[in-house]
Amino acid sequence: MSWRSEGIWIELIVGSRKISNFCWAFILFLGSLGFWGVGFSSYLGRNQILFFPQGIVMSFYGIAGLFFSSYLWCTIFWNVGSGYDRFDRKEGIVQIFH
Repeated sequence: MSWRSEGIWIELIVGSRKISNFCWAFILFLGSLGFWGVGFSSYLGRNQILFFPQGIVMSFYGIAGLFFSSYLWCTIFWNVGSGYDRFDRKEGIVQIFH
């Protein structure tokens, strides 16, 4: 989306609030929760995989995915990368605000 007048042109930048980022953060959260759940259930002995080494690896991947998912949700919440670019032809100034 952009806005234009005679000498000024403002281009709006979307940032991290895109549909694809929402989808990836949600899919990553559910997948990592599943990995962590399988690892934890193998620790309790309720699953058919052994805790050492498969359960430990599954728990590690689950926890790493939860951290990465929380990072994605924070960037979406803070709308990292959004802003505008302003081009002023009369003054010869370019402003980039992100």
